[in-house]
Amino acid sequence: MVQRQLPDVRELAQLMKFKKPELNAKKRRLDAALTIADLRTIAKRRTPKAAFDYTDGSAEGEISLARARQAFEDVEFHPGILKPAVDVDTSTRILGGPSALPFGIAPTGFTRLMQTEGEIAGAGAAGAAGIPFTLSTLGTTSIEGVKAANPNGRNWFQLYVMRDREISYGLAKRAAAAGFDTLMFTVDTPIAGARLRDKRNGFSIPPQLTLGTIINAIPRPWWWIDFLTTPPLEFASLSSTGGTVGDLLDAAMDPTISYEDLAVIRELWPGKIVIKGVQNVQDSKKLIDLDVDGIVLSNHGGRQLDRAPVPFWLLPDVVREVGKDATVMIDTGIMNGADIVASVALGAKFTLIGRAYLYGLMAGGRAGVDKTIDILSTQLVRTMRLLGVSSLEELAPSHVTQLARLQPVHRAATEAADASTPRPRAAASRTRSASSAKK
Repeated sequence: MVQRQLPDVRELAQLMKFKKPELNAKKRRLDAALTIADLRTIAKRRTPKAAFDYTDGSAEGEISLARARQAFEDVEFHPGILKPAVDVDTSTRILGGPSALPFGIAPTGFTRLMQTEGEIAGAGAAGAAGIPFTLSTLGTTSIEGVKAANPNGRNWFQLYVMRDREISYGLAKRAAAAGFDTLMFTVDTPIAGARLRDKRNGFSIPPQLTLGTIINAIPRPWWWIDFLTTPPLEFASLSSTGGTVGDLLDAAMDPTISYEDLAVIRELWPGKIVIKGVQNVQDSKKLIDLDVDGIVLSNHGGRQLDRAPVPFWLLPDVVREVGKDATVMIDTGIMNGADIVASVALGAKFTLIGRAYLYGLMAGGRAGVDKTIDILSTQLVRTMRLLGVSSLEELAPSHVTQLARLQPVHRAATEAADASTPRPRAAASRTRSASSAKK
């Protein structure tokens, strides 16, 4: 029989330590967020539906985005044992400069509609963390404003080629003058994708008030107060607004962009140039032959062509073909530091986060972006330690198996002719090791 006794008040006092309550509501909710999914939940609660869905959604049936995220979830890691990784070095060099982490902030348009601090919060947080920040052509903060927010950090500029070429050229020249060291020329947006959530929500620039938006705004007065009491949205690349985001993109973008435009941009840009939106091996090889400094495997976060190739699936093939000659980067679907580890293990030199950054921004402004970076870096370091890896250079394909669910019935003839090895996206629950990656 267990002997029982009356509790000793002095012992109880030692065992029961009451936590001091956090009176700052923003800090309290951000402290409770342990994952990017937690930040998304907070963001959804605090942001009007139309603005949240613009960030959260993608094109048509949103299949590309779902596949991209599933591809990262379908990863099996292979840790090494008895390999202490006490001090983990996450630093890297990318495009001629340093980064404290193997990820940076991707370009996002209309960012101040998500939360009023917008790009200022993103650039400031990136500078504090020692990682690059990328300003979008459709950003809501000027090139000079981002430079002021991140004066000593690395700033990159994402460029669309507009119908009025002089607008694009002028933006590139301003970015160079402001000390931006890399130009990210985006090629997957000749027209806007069909972003159905925006159409259903009546999401427009500037926001239009309807009965639905008013009802949705009632429990979120802080967003409207911020929106109405801060400077109006300004777009360096748009002379007029009014209509859905798709309408604005279609009015501004030019479906006739070609390699001739790349030649012009290459000529006028003095720094590193990266092509964003690459989606096959053949284009990767052609771009490297044209002497670009790097490529970003991306399907625009699933926001353009739905059912487009998943960048993470393409990664091993592209790295095998051009990885020795140019910097290969990746975005789309990254929601965990482990996703970044898997990408680096398969040969990516760098990764970019878009939605993860915006979820943090919507959840808590600058502090929320800091939290995003903290969550991802914590997950990154923990994953590396559990793998027995002390630096990014030690990560290798042997650390990762890509588990796949989809098998192509028939591949395009052109790709089948060019590809050096088949690339099955296997239907088996467990297929290939990335060390012999043949997708």
